[in-house]
Amino acid sequence: MDRQHSTPQDDPFALAHEAADALRDATGVRTHDIALTLGSGWGQAAELIGETVAEIPAAEIPGFTPPALEGHVGTLRSVRTPAGTHALVIGARTHYYEGRGVRAVVHGVRTAAAAGARTMILTNGCGGLNPAWGPGTPVLISDHLNLTGRSPLEGATFVDLTDLYSPRLRELARGVDPTLEEGVYAQFPGPHYETPAEVRMAGVLGADLVGMSTALEAIAARHAGMEVFGISLVTNQAAGISATPLSHEEVLEAGRAAGARISELLARIVTAL
Repeated sequence: MDRQHSTPQDDPFALAHEAADALRDATGVRTHDIALTLGSGWGQAAELIGETVAEIPAAEIPGFTPPALEGHVGTLRSVRTPAGTHALVIGARTHYYEGRGVRAVVHGVRTAAAAGARTMILTNGCGGLNPAWGPGTPVLISDHLNLTGRSPLEGATFVDLTDLYSPRLRELARGVDPTLEEGVYAQFPGPHYETPAEVRMAGVLGADLVGMSTALEAIAARHAGMEVFGISLVTNQAAGISATPLSHEEVLEAGRAAGARISELLARIVTAL
């Protein structure tokens, strides 16, 4: 697309740059070095990675909207780490099932890249297929299955995803906590939970984790030239593995129970970057 003759409304990259400029004006921070999207259960990490410089409602920045999901804070926060770097904490994730389109889903990632971030940390709460991973288990994402049937890339845009989830950053995380497991994450469209048959299908395809976020954002981050780190919190056993019906309240409760522990883990990983 010719950006000289396009507007932010029809060019997602122009909109991301407009958002990054607004973010600089609102926070007083010229460049953010890393970015974190904090999913269910991970929100406390924002308090632990450093000193908050500014926190603003995400809806005040072009392209962002208030969160549609309980458990997401709906703000953008600039944090100065002890090392003197700046982290952009995105608490306003748009999910594909909200119906706003894939561009909206990855707008936070593209804004982070336009703001200067070279590392993208993606977190989520998810269902687990491994019975040994009970609620509250953090799992590194080693790869993903994008089962949404969509891509954030448009036109003849070809991006290699061979090592999408950085082996270097996963090794760094295991240096912080050698007990961390890793697995393949499958993103379903949602908002309904997966059926037992769909969970079995995902397992046959190689998935260890199932959820409704992350994969589309990771693809956009790679396209933007960012190094990607993904980590999931198992909030429940997936359908057909769990002996009880699934509910969003169960997800929130597991996040609350594990929040302090996993947020401290994530803060230690950020400090080690």
